[in-house]
Parts: sequence; structure tokens; C-alpha cells
Amino acid sequence: MGLRCGMRTTKCQLLVTSLCIMLLGLSIATLSTVTHYGLHFTLFSNISLENNAYRVIHHTAFYFGICLSMTLILAALLSSAATVRESQCLTAMGFFCFALAFMGLVPAACWRYTHSTEVEESMMDVYDLVYEEVRRNASTFRRHELTAIHETFLCCGKQSPFGDTANIEHKTCPSSQLRDAGQDCLQEIRGFLKKHMDFISIPLGITIGFTVYGMILTSFLWFSIHFSSNLDRKGKYILRER
Repeated sequence: MGLRCGMRTTKCQLLVTSLCIMLLGLSIATLSTVTHYGLHFTLFSNISLENNAYRVIHHTAFYFGICLSMTLILAALLSSAATVRESQCLTAMGFFCFALAFMGLVPAACWRYTHSTEVEESMMDVYDLVYEEVRRNASTFRRHELTAIHETFLCCGKQSPFGDTANIEHKTCPSSQLRDAGQDCLQEIRGFLKKHMDFISIPLGITIGFTVYGMILTSFLWFSIHFSSNLDRKGKYILRER
């Protein structure tokens, strides 16, 4: 009786956890898509430079986020099906998907806190290269790219040791930013990325917690199903005719 009661409680908790994980998986997929196709990010990714390190980070983060969200959704679906059907095979598969997602979430969280400046530095490097190309020559193509960055981030130029930036800012900055002595673009990029990375940390931490809890519940459910089936067979005999 106690085993059945514990099994029923585990199944209820696992259904709720699976629903939450499915919603988290969908939110990660949405966040990855918005980040990948958002104007603030595509501006830097689409800039054609030989050493555009941000483009690699941009595409890698998108595909990693999509794969992670699909793994979480699959784990939630398998766990829900295992709960309804009380299948050891489906439970084991759900646990494996949870473990796989956990193995992806932990490195992502570690990378977020140990290499977070790489994204910031790669974007600012791209801005520096575009800005310096516009300063050295009157490239119309680069000037359009620099103007798009200024209009998107609502900033105007940067502090340059060369001191000859007034002409560049006059041609590439929005008129409102020129009148109001617009913000340094490097500071604006840094501030925008900090807010974005802090926002990403919230669903990432919540997902890790639910994934660990899902692993615990699926493992407990697997043992409950295993021992429950053994108890159901205990004391039963099959008579065979000789």
C-alpha cells in the first residue's frame, strides 16, 4: 500500500514537472530564435569581416539553444507517457533525456559565468573595426553599417585617441543623438549585453533545477514500477499439465 501511494505521488509530481520543463524548453527555443534573428545581434553577425569572431558565437548559441530545447521537450513528453503507461522503458528514456539536457545545461551555465566577456568583446571588436574603416576611408558600405548600429543602439560614436571623430559622427549618428551628445556606443553595447545575459541566466538556472528534479523523479518512478511489478507477481503460481 505504501509503495502504491508513493508511486501515485511521484507520478503527480512528475506530470507537473514535465509540464514545467516543456514550457521551459519552449521558452529557451523562443529566446534562442529571438536572439538569433534580433536586430541588435544580426547587425554584427552580418557584417562581412574576415575576423568576425561574433558570427561563430552567434550561430553556435542558436543551434545549441534549439538542440537543448528539443531535448527538454522530448524528456517531458517521454516522462509524461511513462507516467501514464507506467512503462519502465519510457521512464528510462525520459531519465536519459533529462541527463543529456543536464550535461548541456551545466557547461552552458559555466560558460555564461566564465566566458561572458567573450561575446561582449567580440561585438565591440566588430564595432571598432567598422568604425576605424569608416574613419580611414569614405566607404559607403561601411558607413551604412555604422549608421545602422548607431540607430539601433541609439548611440553615437566612441572616444577615439585620434580625436578626429566629429566628421564621422556627423555622418553616421542619428540627429537626436547629435543634439543630445549621444552615448558612447561601446558603453551601450556593453550595457545591452549585460542585461541580455542576466536575463538568460534566469531561465537557465530554473531549467537546471527542474532537470535535476526530473531525473530524481524518473529514477524513483523506475524503481517503483520495477518493485511494484515484482510484488504483483509474488505468490502467484502457474499450474502446468504434465
